Parts: sequence; structure tokens; C-alpha cells
Amino acid sequence: MSFHILTDSCTDLPASLSGTYKDFSYLSLSYTIDGKPGPEGLSGKDFYDILRNGSMSKTSQINPDAFEDEFNRLLAENKKEILYIGFSSGLSATYNSGEIAAKTIMDQNPDSKIYAVDTLSASMGYGLLVDYAVRMRDEGKSIEEVRDWLEANKLKMNHWFTVDDLNFLQRGGRVSAGAAWFGTILSIKPVMNMDDAGHLIPREKKMGRVKAVNRLYEKMKEMAVEPEKQRVFISHGDCMEDVEELMRLIRENLGTTDFVVSYVGNVIGSHTGPGVLALFFMGNHR
Repeated sequence: MSFHILTDSCTDLPASLSGTYKDFSYLSLSYTIDGKPGPEGLSGKDFYDILRNGSMSKTSQINPDAFEDEFNRLLAENKKEILYIGFSSGLSATYNSGEIAAKTIMDQNPDSKIYAVDTLSASMGYGLLVDYAVRMRDEGKSIEEVRDWLEANKLKMNHWFTVDDLNFLQRGGRVSAGAAWFGTILSIKPVMNMDDAGHLIPREKKMGRVKAVNRLYEKMKEMAVEPEKQRVFISHGDCMEDVEELMRLIRENLGTTDFVVSYVGNVIGSHTGPGVLALFFMGNHR
């Protein structure tokens, strides 16, 4: 028996990929621009152009009621086994909402199986975990086998990224106002990753964008397991030239040929700003 996979919009999966998944759905986190609800269907490019023009975007989580409604909808369609793969609890309360709802609905429906996995990942980091889960399920793995694989491997999912404008990280409390100001003046670009608690952590500072992009490739060279066999995800904030350069470095030096590229979605992009560039792959650890 197959099972249904549920996630949320912060996986930043492109529709060209997620649209091929069977027995799959997601719930959307919401955002506002200058205090007004973000328009439905706003493209990544248009969203980042709006931020470049000085608008402010804020985000909100998904509440338990929305998850309960979705679980009940799926059960009504006779989908008795549901695996919810969630956004890092270290960055959002959305996962906790999903976990609470899963326990509530499963208690009300004892013949169902509703499991929740806190990926401790963000953007296409847990998008890639979702992709692994879909492929494993479609190969015949049970819901317990896929859940257990995710739990055993989620802290091997590497997230390495850099941002172009430190002021967006400053607004979210990731860097101080002083550090953002000096970093902007001196063209310092942070190289960051996700730690084992699911938090975004600055690891290094590079002078200029080129060195920061090169460092993402170097981190993959240092940490990836059999990169030539992996499907690698890259997300970005409207900076395709940097994406192409990063892919070139990886393809020519590490032998990777399977890439999936997408915009950092409007929710996570609210906190990282235009020019964010993120690389996701599997290693032995983060």
C-alpha cells in the first residue's frame, strides 16, 4: 500500500518537479508585502524586484487548524497513511503545528497512520529530502521505512549558502546592525549553513561575491559523498549567473550532472533577500 506525502511551501520545490509527484500535497505559509497580503502567483523575479525597490515582506506560520483540515481532507479521500515532512522547528513553529495536528487526527482515527518528521532543514534542503522520500516510496518502501530513513539521514543534508545583502539577515536577527553596515561597506559576504538544531549559522566571511560562490563549491568538494551520483538542488534569489557558475564548477570538477534549480520562495526569501544563493547535497554530516 502506498502512502501520501504532505509538506509545506517552504520546500521551494519547482512545479516542474513537484507536479510529477503522485500522492503529494503541500500547505502554503503566508507573507505580506508592506502590510498587505502577498499576491497569489507572484513570480520569484517579480518578488525580488519588489524587495530591491525597498518594500518590506513579513511571514507567518501555518496553524494547527489548517493541518487538521488537510489531514481530514486526505482521510476523506481514503488516504489512511500520511507522512508529513516539515520545515525546521529551529526556524518556524510550522512543524510543531503539523505535529500537534497529526497526533490529534490520528487519535480521532485510530485506523490511520500519520507521522511527522522535523527535517531541521530549510528551503530546497528539505525539498531534497522530500524528493528522496517520494522516490523511495515509489520504489515500494513503506511509510515506516521512509520515515526512519529521513530521521537517520536528515542531519547529512548539507545547506551552504551566501547572501548579497546583509540587511535582510539583520532584520531577522541573524547579524547585528553594525555587522550588516560594515559588511555592506566592505563587500563582506557571509557563508552560512544549517546546524544540527536546524538554525542558520554564519560560518565564514568572504571578501566579495565571487569568493563566496567559490566557497559553496569548495564546501561540496570537501563534504559531499559520491557527488557524481547525487541529485543536487540549488535555490536562488534571482541571480542565475551565479547559479550557472556554481553548477559549472560542480559539474566540471565533481562530475555531478543531475541538478534541480529553483527560486528561494517568497517566504524564506523575505528573510534572505535578493541575491541569496544556496546549495544542497548529501554528506556524512552537516
